[in-house]
Amino acid sequence: MMKWIMTGLILLSVIFAAVTGRMDCLSAAFLEECSGAVQLALSLAGIIALWSGIMRVAQSSGLTGKLAGIAEPVLSKLFGGLERGGRAMQYITLNITANILGLGNASTPFGIAAMREIEREERSPEPDRASHNMIVLTVMNTASLQLIPTTAAALRLAHGSTDPMEILPCVWITSVSALTAALTAAAVCRAVSRRKLR
Repeated sequence: MMKWIMTGLILLSVIFAAVTGRMDCLSAAFLEECSGAVQLALSLAGIIALWSGIMRVAQSSGLTGKLAGIAEPVLSKLFGGLERGGRAMQYITLNITANILGLGNASTPFGIAAMREIEREERSPEPDRASHNMIVLTVMNTASLQLIPTTAAALRLAHGSTDPMEILPCVWITSVSALTAALTAAAVCRAVSRRKLR
């Protein structure tokens, strides 16, 4: 759907520029924004590479296992039936940690690895159907709790903000609210589906 919306916006821009005789302005805007997009992508790539490297060092040094142990009391209530200190729990911890640091792009590989490990541990008789743990992980990855919105702050800094972290209170409130609502919805849907199966 989004590709059609974006295509429509580009076509409308070309049509209106042609009608109003401002094709030169449109061409200049295209070239300027293409250059800006590349610069923005490079600045974000540096931040994502830094934190991805830190996460990889944490994983290799065994820190992720310790983090999984610390987070286990909370995570075991959310992800029932998974092996304590197992690979699935470690990848889940990495995914959640990356999201807490506001590194949505860096958290994606850990989320995919966690999904594979959950599937391996649960050995579901219906491999094409998402389990409750998979749904909870997807919900927590999408509506994630963010303490340090690194990517958002980097975007604000790249666009000239003098105080890129001033959004912290808003980020905390909205991320906690979104995560609470999403987990509640997942729990309600699970309860409803269980009743239907009875």
